[in-house]
Amino acid sequence: MNATHRLVRLARRPDGLPTPDDFTLAQESIPRPEAGQVLVRNTHFLVFPGLRTLIGGETRDVPLPPLHPGDTLFGPAIGEVVDGPLEKGQLVLHLQGWREYATPAAAECQLLDGTLPDPVAHLAQGSAAYGALTRLAEVKEGDTVFVTGAAGAVGTMAGQIARLLGAAWVVGSTGSPDKAQRLKRELGYDAIVLRGAAPIGRQLAEAAPDGIDIVLDTVGGEQLTAAVHAANRGARFALVGALDGQLSPDRAGGSAPTVLDTYRLLTRGITIAGYSGAQHLDVDAEWKARLGDWLRAGDIHFPYTPVRGMEHAPGALPALIAGRSFGAAIVEL
Repeated sequence: MNATHRLVRLARRPDGLPTPDDFTLAQESIPRPEAGQVLVRNTHFLVFPGLRTLIGGETRDVPLPPLHPGDTLFGPAIGEVVDGPLEKGQLVLHLQGWREYATPAAAECQLLDGTLPDPVAHLAQGSAAYGALTRLAEVKEGDTVFVTGAAGAVGTMAGQIARLLGAAWVVGSTGSPDKAQRLKRELGYDAIVLRGAAPIGRQLAEAAPDGIDIVLDTVGGEQLTAAVHAANRGARFALVGALDGQLSPDRAGGSAPTVLDTYRLLTRGITIAGYSGAQHLDVDAEWKARLGDWLRAGDIHFPYTPVRGMEHAPGALPALIAGRSFGAAIVEL
């Protein structure tokens, strides 16, 4: 084992959207596990947009601590146990990403037991989409579903999940023509609303002429506003993200104001709710079991964009925010 390892720290609080210069690749001694901890050699970790909120300082109502200059970034990671109370060589999922070696508490590690055929799939961001579509929106056979931010980590899974749950027509939104083609060709989306190509409302009317029954929203903003106008009577809206605020250069990631027509909500009997995994603790195990079955059957795909090498990690979050990823963004070590 090398005596040192590399990790990514926040160098300064960004002024607007983060750039690679806001992060630093540091090198320090490999930590020694304390009592109850395990030493893990990380192999993969997830780049998630919620870091924008954590480094922006607007963390009210967020169940994760803020990040200050000098702090090491963190997030979901997969690694191999090197030392400690768990079996050496065991693969685990934990929250100390953004470093080559980590020392999570053994109790905070999830043992990877083969439920999923590929360990990296444990980083798939489909649990919230699955929970929202089964607990809040409750997809029914024949529903028309609109997924905002369809090319993101959640959206690429959400459209496939909606179809597997019985949706007859699935519409997604993205800002890239290339991603729009991939969503239709690789992930089975029926129609795409292309942000910036024309008014969202007009595109939605063309993509879903019979209206929308379910909205799985990861964005907010004008897309959520337009979705309310396109909604059918009794439509169900499930909110799982707020990228419109997190990816705005004018905000710090902790707010995402949206204009909603409450008259439409009332007259059409639309329900709208935010999804929180903490309120549905049974979802994750159920999701992992179904994901494993779907992956083995070839019914679902886990698309992600690899970031190869720790040396490229400081630029991974800015690249994600700039829209350079399709699906999840995962750093491979």
